[in-house]
Amino acid sequence: MQVITGAAGFIGSCMLSKLNQEGIEDIVIVDDFTKKDRINNWKNKKYIQAIDRDDFLAWFKDNAKQITAVYHLGARSATTEQSWEVLLKLNLDYTKTIWSICSDNEIPLVYASSAATYGNGEQGYDDDLSKIESLKPLNLYGKSKQEFDLWQLKQTKRPPFWAGLKFFNVYGPNEYHKGSMASVILHSFEQINKEGKVGLFRSYKEGYEDGMQLRDFVYVKDLVEVMYFLMTNRPKSDIYNVGTGKARSFYDLAKNTFLSMEKQENIEYIPMPEMIRDKYQYFTQANIQKLINAGYKKPFYSLENGVRDYVRNYLNEHLYY
Repeated sequence: MQVITGAAGFIGSCMLSKLNQEGIEDIVIVDDFTKKDRINNWKNKKYIQAIDRDDFLAWFKDNAKQITAVYHLGARSATTEQSWEVLLKLNLDYTKTIWSICSDNEIPLVYASSAATYGNGEQGYDDDLSKIESLKPLNLYGKSKQEFDLWQLKQTKRPPFWAGLKFFNVYGPNEYHKGSMASVILHSFEQINKEGKVGLFRSYKEGYEDGMQLRDFVYVKDLVEVMYFLMTNRPKSDIYNVGTGKARSFYDLAKNTFLSMEKQENIEYIPMPEMIRDKYQYFTQANIQKLINAGYKKPFYSLENGVRDYVRNYLNEHLYY
């Protein structure tokens, strides 16, 4: 049996779809399944058991010998979360327990770290293990992911294969429930339908024009391909960046959303809230050389192709992956 935590969420439900596409149905899914706005993410997929996240750790200890792989994608993912107690419980302690059970029972583990660990990028975006200790996340969510990475690197007992993945700016189907934490593409799509325009933040940093702040936008379909590749091929255990390796502007994103919707471009530039101006990232770009060196050769979706697929095959009809 394979396990996916966070299976009712955005990335976890897409990973469930990927495994189903590969003919894998012997799957245990883990999450808080009482949240009705996420039901369509998982209800029509194939799995053998759904376990509430509060019950999973005890179940896992009792059934570990039957588990052949764990994709740990469940977390408190809101970058605005202000309760360290919540993040400590769900992101740090929970993951430590999963790591320990996988280590004791020789179960391969892929887990979600985050590009939020890079903070403002002053140390760059290099997944070199020697640089991890110097990273300074800008929010508590990033801190929770950083602290787990640092903890696990000090462990002497390890799973037979493990990979920590630093996801960059992920977008794609099955994020309808995420509200303010959903991708800018989803927000743009909804704003265009409602108001006929998109609002992008003005720039408050020299060298960046309005709307030309840069991000490494990565399509969720690429994420699940990378995770499946790593779990199947099991190259060197390591922490890997997962992005396209190509930073693109918010203007490019909005422009391609209009094009994919076949609507006239209408972009206005709005003030950035003062509370986030001093923590705002103007540039992110994953160094993915380590992933390439591990043998991953499949090309990533370009922003143009990813936005087109997302808008035309999912958002237009409110469909799921």
